[in-house]
Amino acid sequence: MKVTVFVSPKPTVLDPQGAAVEHAMKSLGHASAQGVRVGKTITFEIDGEDDPDTRKKLDVLCDGLLSNPIIEDFRYEID
Repeated sequence: MKVTVFVSPKPTVLDPQGAAVEHAMKSLGHASAQGVRVGKTITFEIDGEDDPDTRKKLDVLCDGLLSNPIIEDFRYEID
C-alpha cells in the first residue's frame, strides 16, 4: 500500500522559508497571500493492511524518523 506523509512546521515555530515564499508571492502580484508555511512530503510503499497495528508503526516511523516532533507536525494518508 502507498503511504504519503506530510510534514510541516508547528504553528508556533517560525518558518523563514515560508516567509520568503510569501514575500516572493506578494512581489509577483499575489497580494492576498498570507500565512505561507513550507513543509515536505514523503511517499513510500509498504506491505500490509490499513489496520491499527500498521498505523501504530507508521506513527512511530513518522514521529521518530520522518519528522522532528519538537518543531514539526505530521499526518499521513494511506492509499
